[in-house]
Amino acid sequence: MADFNWNNPYPSIRTPLLARNVVATSQPLAAQAGLRMLLKGGNAVDAAVAAAAALVVVEPVSCGLGGDAFAMIWDGTELHGLNASGPAPAAWTPAYFERKHAGEMPQRGWDSVTVPGMVAGWVELAERFGRLPFSDLFEPAIELAERGYLVSPIVQRKWAAAVPHLKDQPGFKRVFMPHGRAPHIGEQFVFADAAHGLTRIAETHGEVFYRGELAEAMVQHAQQHGGALALDDLAGYRPEWVTPIQKDFAGFTVHELPPNGQGIAALMALGIVDKLEIGRFPCDSADSLHLQIEAMKLAFADTYRWVADSRHMSKVTAHDLLDDAYLSERARLIDRTRAGLFRHGAPRGGTVYLAAADDSGMMVSFIQSNYQGFGSGVVVPETGISLQNRGTGFSLDAKHPNCVAPGKRPFHTIIPGFLSKDGQPQMSFGVMGANMQPQGHLQALVRMLCYGQQPQAACDAPRWKINGGMAVELEAATAPEIAQELARRGHHITTAADDSLDFGSGQFVWKRENGYIAASDARRDGQAVGF
Repeated sequence: MADFNWNNPYPSIRTPLLARNVVATSQPLAAQAGLRMLLKGGNAVDAAVAAAAALVVVEPVSCGLGGDAFAMIWDGTELHGLNASGPAPAAWTPAYFERKHAGEMPQRGWDSVTVPGMVAGWVELAERFGRLPFSDLFEPAIELAERGYLVSPIVQRKWAAAVPHLKDQPGFKRVFMPHGRAPHIGEQFVFADAAHGLTRIAETHGEVFYRGELAEAMVQHAQQHGGALALDDLAGYRPEWVTPIQKDFAGFTVHELPPNGQGIAALMALGIVDKLEIGRFPCDSADSLHLQIEAMKLAFADTYRWVADSRHMSKVTAHDLLDDAYLSERARLIDRTRAGLFRHGAPRGGTVYLAAADDSGMMVSFIQSNYQGFGSGVVVPETGISLQNRGTGFSLDAKHPNCVAPGKRPFHTIIPGFLSKDGQPQMSFGVMGANMQPQGHLQALVRMLCYGQQPQAACDAPRWKINGGMAVELEAATAPEIAQELARRGHHITTAADDSLDFGSGQFVWKRENGYIAASDARRDGQAVGF
């Protein structure tokens, strides 16, 4: 690909940012927190950690101090992967949930909370790759929490939608309903508890969160409300440095993190699409969309059957699922004129995303989450710790590799992406939003790599989303004739409202010879900033 087509054929209020140092996030104040670190002499990792800490304050609907995180870092010579997702508490077994919850994984409350890994992930990133003092990285977030900030529009919509479901969870109302309701757009929200928690994390390099007063506060609160989290669960936690998995596509190499995340679904779908010569069809044609949808359905069928904590994938491994011969076999199942309902094969053998890059060549792809809109809904008093509900990602089927077990990591939805070409970095990218994430990776990469669309255009383009079975939801901007043709081919089509928030939100940072092109998704309040 010689260059992008710089025309943007989609309705958009944004143009790509071009700069030597960039930060792109889903909330402008967080992007600016990262920019402050770059202006202070920090690098892309310093910027990423500062932006991530600020997002806990300014976008609490999507992430909290009790969340999990994943990252990929190009350090100038090599790509590194970090899995900072936490495992099940030692007390969690299928029998535990049979006894307490009639054999169901609860969606909210303490029994949906796994060990929080995000804070330890910040520490690992900063200590291995950061340039600034650790405490400096928290200055913007602490300031925002102490002084307060004006709540942005999309954050407010998600906040108000979550309140009816979470208002009775322990600690939620006191912190996130300061006037007995969600804040209004433009209303000031002060998060004093988070200022305290962030300050103590900054002062102790996170030690207090896993082996100090914050750990003790979490465990005491869990015990008061019937949870199983113990001090040993927290004290024994360490993030894991991992080797990214990859797949070649359209002359580039796409990198994702290995399971327990669903990044492998994006790689499988891209591998299947690569067999179908999708570039011969027009970009926004029914033919192109149909093949992508079918490839994604095939990838999800295998992902939901075989993917778990990689330490427990003994029968089918990531290598098996990405085998070229297997993906060719799966591609042959696709009828180019009719939608299919696919089963898994038998191989042989609410989230925030941010990207940062600096003029030294360091690039960071980072994602953190509390999962389903404020996560578990549980907030530990006077600490600012709102906790994820990643336990809902476990299965209770003893035959499934993702069955809950002590110390095991659940299936995870959040996935940072990275792109390289000929061994050199090309783009850090991600699309947040539950099972929309691998679908968003597929759609954005096909647009950029097969059709030459520039990052902001690929971000602004209307998206589709698989909802299970034959159901496919289309954004309202999709041309009616495309929707009609997809329906004629057997897809069960629905069209989302103009203001739907169900199609994810992306950040893209593409490397150029002397700088970067950065795009931020208009589906959120976000912004790309740089200098």
